[in-house]
Amino acid sequence: MKVLSMIQPWASLFVLRENEFETRSWKTNYRGPLAIHTSKKIDKAACRHVAIRSLLGKHGYTEETLPTGMIIAVGRLENCLKITENNQTSAVLENGQIVSGNDYFLGDFNVGGYAWEVQDMKILNERIPAKGRLGLWETDLL
Repeated sequence: MKVLSMIQPWASLFVLRENEFETRSWKTNYRGPLAIHTSKKIDKAACRHVAIRSLLGKHGYTEETLPTGMIIAVGRLENCLKITENNQTSAVLENGQIVSGNDYFLGDFNVGGYAWEVQDMKILNERIPAKGRLGLWETDLL
C-alpha cells in the first residue's frame, strides 16, 4: 500500500476530517488506497495556536498525546488538484472548487501547489509503528 508521511498536528487533524485536503508542493498521478503516517516531528508552534489546540481538544488530543512514528489511518486518494488562485481567506482549485474555512486554514494553498483529496478515511483501531519517508512510499504492513 502507498503511504504518505505527515507532520503532527496536521496528520491527526487530516485523518479526523477537520480538513478535506492535504496540500503539497508536488503532484502525484497515483490514485487509490493510501495510508497516513505520522512522522516523529511535531510542529509545536502550530499545536500552541489557539484554534488548532481547540480542534485537537475536541478529539481528546494535546500536543503531548499526538501519535508519532505510526501509520494511523487509511483512505483512498481520489484527486490531486492544482491550486490556481489564493485570496488569503480562500483558494480556487483547477476544477473551480473553492476552498475556505478549516480546509483553507489547515492547508498551505500557495498558487502552483496541489490539494490532495482523500476520501473514505478510516482511523486504524491499532496504530502501526513505522519509519516514515519523503514522498509516497510503499509498505506491506497493512
